[in-house]
Amino acid sequence: MHSATIRAAARAAAPPSRLALRRPAALSSLASLTPGGGVHGSQTPSSPRRWRNKPLLRVHGEELYFKTGPEAVKLLANEANRRDGAKPLYLAQFESFMASLAPVFDRSPKYAWLAKILLEPERTVSFRVTYIDDWGNARTNRGWRVQYASSLGPYAGGLHFGRHVTADHLKAQAFDATFANALTGQRLGGAAGGSNFDPTLASEPEIQRFCQSFMTELGKYVGPGSDLPGLGVNVGAAEIGYMYGQYKRTAETLSKHGFGMLWGGSVPHPEVFGYSPVAFAANLLAARGDSLKGKRCLVTGSGKVALAVAERLVALGAVPLTLSDSSGHVYEPEGLPAAKLARIATIKAERGARVGRYIVASTTAAYNDPPDIYDVPCDIVFPTAYAGEIDAGAAEKLAARGCGLVVDAGYAPCEPTAIAAFKKLGVTYAPFRATMAAGVSVAWSSKERAILKPDVANAVDAEAARIHDEVVRTATEYNVRGDLHAGANIASFLRVADVMASHGCV
Repeated sequence: MHSATIRAAARAAAPPSRLALRRPAALSSLASLTPGGGVHGSQTPSSPRRWRNKPLLRVHGEELYFKTGPEAVKLLANEANRRDGAKPLYLAQFESFMASLAPVFDRSPKYAWLAKILLEPERTVSFRVTYIDDWGNARTNRGWRVQYASSLGPYAGGLHFGRHVTADHLKAQAFDATFANALTGQRLGGAAGGSNFDPTLASEPEIQRFCQSFMTELGKYVGPGSDLPGLGVNVGAAEIGYMYGQYKRTAETLSKHGFGMLWGGSVPHPEVFGYSPVAFAANLLAARGDSLKGKRCLVTGSGKVALAVAERLVALGAVPLTLSDSSGHVYEPEGLPAAKLARIATIKAERGARVGRYIVASTTAAYNDPPDIYDVPCDIVFPTAYAGEIDAGAAEKLAARGCGLVVDAGYAPCEPTAIAAFKKLGVTYAPFRATMAAGVSVAWSSKERAILKPDVANAVDAEAARIHDEVVRTATEYNVRGDLHAGANIASFLRVADVMASHGCV
């Protein structure tokens, strides 16, 4: 017998080596998530038991397993804390979101591996922004863009200016934008960006020069088909116009006016972001056989979104009672009709103006009375002012004064402690990922022709109805019926995770 034949027979008869035994385990954990078994083409069926026999994490050489959904959530939260312990805002949002996914991990453990990938954004960019102030001095700020996930499509998310903007703040916003955008149906990824530049301390020429310098660097990382920045805190129509003006000076691909990248410098319908939470609330109440008509509504904030919320409430027969800013709040016991809202809008149109000036034009308004805006008796709250404005203490005040529904109308206005308090106190909570999605969907699907304002409201209403139904249906399917917070988180996560699985381990 030839020596080559003898060696082949010996290999066939010999027991498999330790390396050969371990080779299948070394294949991508995502292989069996895809119909064809991933890049390896394995058709081996997966089961919950098979997934639970794999370590979810390996930390300092220790392999960590889980048996239940809550155990998987705890492992992921601990790992996030190990990696980002210095980012409390991000950790609070990550842990609150993952806690809702325990039923998903219980039913399909494979999703825990996809959630693990989302511990890190795809890309984080930090850069210097230098501009000349009105006195001829060089000023330097820091800019960021966190591009969290692009599974569903190009990154998309707001830009924010202010002293409150940090890497922690933007990572939390980019993480949340990933799932908020998933509910829109527009095939958008998640991102957030901005700078610690404070426009309230700058003149209009300084703001323009800053925006131009900011976009000169940011323009290297954004564009049609890759990243679509949007409106945010202290970034309104004027700032969008300045940034697009600079973008088109250096970019090869431009956008039509009111359409595409930065909407060509002109946001077509900024009111949709205020109409969206009102439309969601209307659908929520309609499902209960109720309506907004006659409901006394507390609105925080006094920017474009807050004014659009109040405007839409008046149109649907509700009674907006308050508006606020950093100086305090105004309270109209009999409500803010369209004429009074127009006065406040005129005041706030002046950059840096404070809502307190409204009391000069009204004989019935109270200013900072009661001292805490959450002491005002109401039926529904629409918080738009800033992230984390409602904590557990404010939640208890609202419940004690008759509030039965809290509808997020801005980015994460309710802290996780407040969300837990609402559940304990029997107050229905509608999360921003669901309430704001209809507005984002309509904003990014703006047509090249002009759309009449009534048509915009109808488009938002239709999108809000679809999103509300999807959230309620998902909550029921995963045995958390009535929990809109969990329903929105699960529905959005599944949309992202299922596409991530088809892309492999990237």
